Amino acid sequence: MASSSLPPAMKEGEHRNWAELPPELTSSILHRLGAIEILENAQKVCKSWYRVCKDPSMWRKIDMLNFKDVDYDLLEKMCRHAVDLSQGGLVEIDIRNFCTDSLLNYIADSSSNLRSIKLAMCYQITNEGLIEAVVKLPLLEDLEISYCSLSGEFLKVVGQSCPNLKTLKKNCVGYRRPRHECDDVALAIAETMSGLRHLQLFGNKLTDAGLNAILDSCPNLEHLDLRQCFNVNLVGDLEKRCSERIKVVRRPNDSIHDYPFDATINDVDSSEDDYPYGFSDVDMVSDDEFYYDFSGASDYDD
Repeated sequence: MASSSLPPAMKEGEHRNWAELPPELTSSILHRLGAIEILENAQKVCKSWYRVCKDPSMWRKIDMLNFKDVDYDLLEKMCRHAVDLSQGGLVEIDIRNFCTDSLLNYIADSSSNLRSIKLAMCYQITNEGLIEAVVKLPLLEDLEISYCSLSGEFLKVVGQSCPNLKTLKKNCVGYRRPRHECDDVALAIAETMSGLRHLQLFGNKLTDAGLNAILDSCPNLEHLDLRQCFNVNLVGDLEKRCSERIKVVRRPNDSIHDYPFDATINDVDSSEDDYPYGFSDVDMVSDDEFYYDFSGASDYDD
């Protein structure tokens, strides 16, 4: 009895033809996949999906995170192809592990409207390469450079080149001992990024002086994440300044349950730009490659 009230397409024994979905609905579904899944599989399902996957609007956001045991050269080739498909309309890109100076500048040269770049554990990127890219991206609003070997001097160039920057995430491994103190990053932020609203410095070695400089120079700050910043003594006047001025403050010893990376504290004499605990060349590089055909679904039928 209940089945009689269902739409015809939902009656028992009948099945939807996914290839006949309206393009806008197909696009909405496929947007939930990462770029690699689209290029490797989705575009090869049928002709109608292939056409949707070639639409530049599908590539305003490129997510290159969901990969397993893929050769870095192949990942870079995929990423360049995805950027090409955007036809200059790319707004947001998220890359983990494999980005290089060359790829980053290819993205910057092809995507002058880019608003957001998120990079994590991209150890091949240099200060010079990232500077060359960001000076081409004056509209950038959101930048993440977590676990990348980059200096405070680089951040000054970012602040000077990207006046619209509102979100910065520069995270690294947290060290409780030895007590290394360094305010280079904090002072670069204070000097050039007065418009910041969201700042995440997980594991940074800034001191109370560096934090005060940020508070003095970033009046619009709404979210501040200082977890595992063990050189900061967030008490007294400094605690009051933060709590009165900033809506959300994550303190050095706050919970890390929602942090997206391995947050194991490393109490050893090491640089903040070393590999984070739990990641290494062995983990991130595989000798296995798989067959990949960018031509996709040209021979596939609905």
